[in-house]
Amino acid sequence: MISLKQIKYALAVDQHRHFKKAAEACNVSQSALSTAINEMEKQLGMQLFERNNKQVLTTVDGNPVLAKAKRIKLEVDELMELAQSNKAPLSRPMTIGAIPTIGPYMLPKVLPEVRKQYPNFKLQIMEEQSHVLVDLVRNGDIDAAVLALPYPTEGLMSMTFWEEDFHWVSHKDESPESLDEITSEELELETLMLLKDGHCLKDHALVACSLQNQKQKSDFDSTSLHTLVQMVAGKLGTTLVPQMALDQLIYNESELRAVHLNEPGPHRTIALVFRPNYVRTNELTLLMDIFTKQLDIKCKPKT
Repeated sequence: MISLKQIKYALAVDQHRHFKKAAEACNVSQSALSTAINEMEKQLGMQLFERNNKQVLTTVDGNPVLAKAKRIKLEVDELMELAQSNKAPLSRPMTIGAIPTIGPYMLPKVLPEVRKQYPNFKLQIMEEQSHVLVDLVRNGDIDAAVLALPYPTEGLMSMTFWEEDFHWVSHKDESPESLDEITSEELELETLMLLKDGHCLKDHALVACSLQNQKQKSDFDSTSLHTLVQMVAGKLGTTLVPQMALDQLIYNESELRAVHLNEPGPHRTIALVFRPNYVRTNELTLLMDIFTKQLDIKCKPKT
């Protein structure tokens, strides 16, 4: 009979595509892991992996078996979670992912209150781009993810807890002091700097400005909002920043000015994304309530 241990080892090999790395991830010797995989393949009467000195590949026949193994492991994990569901809320560890344009700006605002209300709660944060986090949630590798919607999350559930607008950021020497609103038609696209392709914040900014069919004209390409703002401070262009990031990126920079983007909003919706059968949804709701209240307190635009 196939054991859960064998399933765990096989999924580790499938993930790492390397027997030694898979063994390290499972905290076992490579020989023990290889023996378990070989025995599993004998029991199944098929080869799951092609291996040589350079790489490990999943066989054509092995792909549906490993897909089923992932579902089995996820069901077992949920069974164990269900058995613990009578314990006090947020008394067990949880791993939540966050994208780079949310995590650094939201988490410092909300986590102190989480720690205050639930001092024994162990929350691990993983920062990755949206597509990586969606796969991790689907596979049961993390409990949930904080994403900016809209974003493709087929097969998953989502709960919205924050909505916000973008603000146009420029050097104070390059915008009138009296300006407090700006429309997309008033933006100078030649100087507008946005994150590089692959970041959903760029997509949301383009949609908010009705520019999704226009190519960004700036030669500057960045993966960091902080870097973009520093480029603005150097008078190399302008950018768009979400409301929750203003206090950390803008208000300590006396030479910068943030102006609300006067386009129909909200321009970005923030949500927790999780699996449909996730058994700790009530605990995610508790976290969301804290997130919303703290963001309401700390992210209102300054006047």
